[in-house]
Amino acid sequence: MIIWIASYPKSGNTWVRLFLDYLFSPTNKFSINKNYIGQFPLREHFVGLTKNVDNQNEYARNCKKAQLKLNSDSKIKIFKTHNALWSWNNGQYSFTDEKCCLGVIHIVRDPRNIVTSILNYFHKDNYDQALEFMKENKVLGGGKDESGLPTIIGSWSNHYKSWKKFKKNNLLIRYEDLLEKPENEFFKITNFLKLVGKFKFKDDKIFEAIQNCKFNNLSKQEDLYGFDGNSYNNKKLNHKFFNLGPKNKWENLLNPKIKSEIELLFKEEMQELNYL
Repeated sequence: MIIWIASYPKSGNTWVRLFLDYLFSPTNKFSINKNYIGQFPLREHFVGLTKNVDNQNEYARNCKKAQLKLNSDSKIKIFKTHNALWSWNNGQYSFTDEKCCLGVIHIVRDPRNIVTSILNYFHKDNYDQALEFMKENKVLGGGKDESGLPTIIGSWSNHYKSWKKFKKNNLLIRYEDLLEKPENEFFKITNFLKLVGKFKFKDDKIFEAIQNCKFNNLSKQEDLYGFDGNSYNNKKLNHKFFNLGPKNKWENLLNPKIKSEIELLFKEEMQELNYL
């Protein structure tokens, strides 16, 4: 059965995955390019289910079938995803359900900080374009020359609300709390995985993982070896994935107009998450 690490893009999903990669690595030789945590969906997950997975209807129709196929070995596995918990064709199909997964680690981040990361990572010309990206019901990626499939992320608001509704074993983690209280928050994650997935972790390795996955250490590894998880365009332009990290503070970066627009647009969700 699957346990999801789910988030809107640029919210800390990769950070949590790398922390877990360290925990699941058989040695203490940590590499940001050696993954033990999978990503869903990939094209390989749909082999034998459909020959036309690039068609969104075919993709949606077979999404849960692909997960059940992955679950056929009865092993507990963890996958990261940026998909919203979407439904398709008037609710006939959905991204996942309780028959396919054991639960979710749902990572959220202040949208005032996400917008600055969207600006940099997706090469937007200005904050207006970056905010428009977050307002739209977006589908990212895919294409027949890529192993990954289109990722239905929706808007920032819809993404958050969709995973909030998932009732089975739902752990909410705020990116800002990971920054301010890493030991507390990462132990929440490992305790959740112990409870839901019956995993066993040693405290000393958890502390090692927290130290090795500090932003500066990840950034240094990217400088030395590159990062496979970076986008093709960013690699081509020599733009780093681990770019600003803790220096990405909206208070120092956003103009008053964009700040006000974000706070008005996402007021309900931000209040609910104690960002306002």
